Amino acid sequence: MNKRTTYYLLLVATVVGFYLFDEYYKSPETIKIEKEAELPKETTNEFYLPTSTTGQVIHHGHYSLSYNEDHEQAEWVAYELKKHHLARHDHERPYFEVDKAVKTKAAHWRNYKNSGYDRGHLCPAGDRRFSEQAYEETFLTSNISPQEHAFNAGVWNRLEQKVRYWASRYDGVYVVTGGVLKKGLKTIGDDHVSVPRQFYKILLDNSGGDTKMIAFLLPHQDSNRPLYEFVVSVDKIEEMTGIDFFPQLDDEKEERLEGSDSYKGWSFR
Repeated sequence: MNKRTTYYLLLVATVVGFYLFDEYYKSPETIKIEKEAELPKETTNEFYLPTSTTGQVIHHGHYSLSYNEDHEQAEWVAYELKKHHLARHDHERPYFEVDKAVKTKAAHWRNYKNSGYDRGHLCPAGDRRFSEQAYEETFLTSNISPQEHAFNAGVWNRLEQKVRYWASRYDGVYVVTGGVLKKGLKTIGDDHVSVPRQFYKILLDNSGGDTKMIAFLLPHQDSNRPLYEFVVSVDKIEEMTGIDFFPQLDDEKEERLEGSDSYKGWSFR
């Protein structure tokens, strides 16, 4: 074997060695970053975004929101929940973090400490288990609102589970949710985070080619009443909040869908 052949073989062995080292000795952090990079970008469909009464709309990787500084929480959070999002990965529950994307400064999680209220998710962590990044994003303080524990773990949780059922049945729904924010609400913490008296959730589905819509308005208290008893028109929630939820729809369709309080076409099994 001549020197040139020996040099070539050593070069090949060195390259292969570096490749194997890179593949088999990656740090957990590197593996996590690469796995996240492989995931499809699930940004909110901005065509369906509501109007903002505050002008402070923030787009995170897996949901969008309009932050209301006067009430120190989002006036709405919007996201798509698709069938393939309904994974059951058990991610480690992270700490809540202040949302640094809020220019007026989001409320601190310490406002909720010893307040008697849960840090109630608006975009539920359970809707974002398909990736660790998406899951952790729901623990930003801009995505929470003070909720009584019985409400959060009771009727509100029932509604969240029903939304997941519809997302699976109709292969995806568009969700807008938040508390009804108005003057004179009770507040908690040094940042004076408002405690809504009512919470709403609005769903739009156009997977079958025929757009349908349903809206819920829940008093901030637990209830054993069936969920369909909380169905209201989108128009009613718009009157209460000042938000135009689907301004992109053509006027005839918007008027017809938002003016109805029917739940026809939505299965309440």
